[in-house]
Amino acid sequence: MAAPMTADQFAQALRAEGLTVVEVGDWRDHNRNHKGPWGPVHGVMIHHTVTKGSARTVEICRKGYDGLPGPLCHGVITKDGRVHLVGYGRANHAGNGDDDVLQAVIAEKPLPADNEANTDGNRHFYGFECENLGDGEDPWPAVQLEAIERAAAAVCRHHGWDERSVIGHLEWQPGKVDPRGFTMSSMRARIQDRLTDETPNQPDQEEDPMAGMTAKDIFNAVWKTEGLSAPAGTDVKSNPTWWAGSYLIDVGNKVRAMDVRLTAMSAAITALVGQVGKDTDVDTATVVAAVEAAIADAVVKVSVEVTDETQEV
Repeated sequence: MAAPMTADQFAQALRAEGLTVVEVGDWRDHNRNHKGPWGPVHGVMIHHTVTKGSARTVEICRKGYDGLPGPLCHGVITKDGRVHLVGYGRANHAGNGDDDVLQAVIAEKPLPADNEANTDGNRHFYGFECENLGDGEDPWPAVQLEAIERAAAAVCRHHGWDERSVIGHLEWQPGKVDPRGFTMSSMRARIQDRLTDETPNQPDQEEDPMAGMTAKDIFNAVWKTEGLSAPAGTDVKSNPTWWAGSYLIDVGNKVRAMDVRLTAMSAAITALVGQVGKDTDVDTATVVAAVEAAIADAVVKVSVEVTDETQEV
């Protein structure tokens, strides 16, 4: 008997298998657990959606429709190979199926023909809905088939299952035909090959060091790193432990103080020039314009220096 993965473990397992995972809304808490238990889990079930258009498909699988509320699976695998997580826990995807099939999945033996619908599958299977019209003509892109392979292998790898723990809806419930357009035997062969690798065969990609971090975590990591040296001329007694954000605060304080001084200087110069102009032929408007231009030029230079310092932090 296997307890379901946590939602975080589920997402992590998929990413570790090299998949692009899209987390949709409150998927971790979106489920049908109030209708019955979730687990123990014994396998993975593959479906097709009978829909067209990735955005519409994901929305339907998340919300469901009249008579069948969502989520309708745990992950939606769209034609571009991305896995959209829409729910976690009990989901309306498997329905009632054959108890003999379940026993074969648990024992990892060849499947018998499904001829009964007497066992709750929503309790025991992870479910992946795959975007396809299911008419036998709608193509299955190679990237999508690979994503199905990787997603099923990720779950099996976590639980220590082999490829015989992966079945199609058509192998579980009489009358179902999904997935249509490829055979489950061929998909299980692909999953078997992948599971022979001791570690997931991930595509070449740079690891995102901020993956899974909240905005607050990122802010703290970037701006609250301690142990930096205080800028030259700063009173270290007032702030003995500097962190990256301290530089911005220090620069901001200096710029605001400078702005106040420049404003006062501009007013004083304007008043002075006006007084001088009363007793001479000085064109006060020209002098004031020249002073204002000089002040504006100084402010621009200060702004550039602040920007450069910020980038270096």
